[in-house]
Amino acid sequence: MAFLNDRLKSLTVLLVGVAALAGLAACATSPPPSLDQAADETLAGADLARLVAPAAALRHPVLKPVVLDPARPLTSDAVAVLAVLANPDLKAARARAKIADAQVLTAGLLPDPTIGGSTDLRLSGPDPGNGWAAQIGYELTAIRDRDLAVKGAKTVQRQVRLDLAWQEWAMAEQARLLAGRVQATEGLALLAERTRRETAGALAHAVQAAARGDLKADDVTARRLAALDAADRATQTARDRDQARSDLNALLGLRPDTALQLAPAAPRPSPLDAAALFAAARTQRLDLRALRAGYDSQNVAVRKAVRDAFPSLAFSLNQATDTANNRTVGPGLSLTLPLWNRNRGPVAEARATRDALRADYAARLFQTRSDIAALVQALARTEAQRALTLRQVTPLLESAGAADAAASRGDLSRSAAEAIRQSARDKQAALIALDQSLVELTVGLELATGAPLPSKPAVATP
Repeated sequence: MAFLNDRLKSLTVLLVGVAALAGLAACATSPPPSLDQAADETLAGADLARLVAPAAALRHPVLKPVVLDPARPLTSDAVAVLAVLANPDLKAARARAKIADAQVLTAGLLPDPTIGGSTDLRLSGPDPGNGWAAQIGYELTAIRDRDLAVKGAKTVQRQVRLDLAWQEWAMAEQARLLAGRVQATEGLALLAERTRRETAGALAHAVQAAARGDLKADDVTARRLAALDAADRATQTARDRDQARSDLNALLGLRPDTALQLAPAAPRPSPLDAAALFAAARTQRLDLRALRAGYDSQNVAVRKAVRDAFPSLAFSLNQATDTANNRTVGPGLSLTLPLWNRNRGPVAEARATRDALRADYAARLFQTRSDIAALVQALARTEAQRALTLRQVTPLLESAGAADAAASRGDLSRSAAEAIRQSARDKQAALIALDQSLVELTVGLELATGAPLPSKPAVATP
């Protein structure tokens, strides 16, 4: 017994010393990373040359790697990959996702033992010495629940990664949308600038003609109003173009003054089968997969809550010496008796949360089917309207060229030639707007189905 007491004393002293050394080591931590350094790196903007290798090595459940050439116009796929690699919000989201990895590590770790000590200082009495006690304890419930803790942390980790991949996919599609908006606003700004120059020239010609007495004042006023309207439209379209460029640069993590060259977006196939797309969406949409992972995680939480209704167990080893120098040693055991509480509240909450997740999943599926059906129908209508407008644009452009030639020969009035040319330009603007609508609808359908749609051969735009 004396040998055991000496061993317990030595072990207690050793544990106290280790705890003290650990506390001292915790004080010697390295300084945290600089906030300003991280901010300066983000404000400097992404370097396209440095993203060539990451773009070619991209690993994503939906997006494919691309060959990035900063010297050539960026395709829609390249813009999408750049958004995933360089968007500041996605970088922050990836940093936050590492918390789930750390939680998996935490769940697999067993708790450290606890030690305790106390002393009784003799103030008076016949006993010759002071009393002291030491205790070493361990929580056995953590060993029992370790399997569920690890499984739950891994399902949460899978959910977080799927949510992150869905966020990346949504950001990539937003980049495609903004790229299409940039191209549309650039085309509209170019047409508006041509109209502004022509109406300004027509106004100058009308002023000269009126000064010679060849044109009435009402005609000059009409041309002046047309020139003012054209100037306003040119200013507004230029403002829209600049805003679209700024939005795209911000989403791609580029400096505001970056000038990107964009390649035309490839049209998507038509017709599309809404039922087939919905069937594919049920298996490939990352947010639906994340919801299923969340449901699995909640199932683990329900099992954990049910298990917590059973008694929790803790073990300890105690050694004590009283003031009369009587020495004792013995084990200790403590457990919770499930008499009244029985963890019924947490069990009910866990099951209710699981039922809510099931309802959320069903609602998401229902909305997905509705969105896909509506988008497929809207795409078919818009493509038919574009085909009709395209058939109208080509003869109008030919008529505008013939009218210009006739006006230069004096066979047609300048105002009539300008009216024909403006009609052709309005149809071109309508065609650009339809192209933008097709891009927006395609992006919406790809988000609804959870994967890119296959491309078809491009159709030229006059």
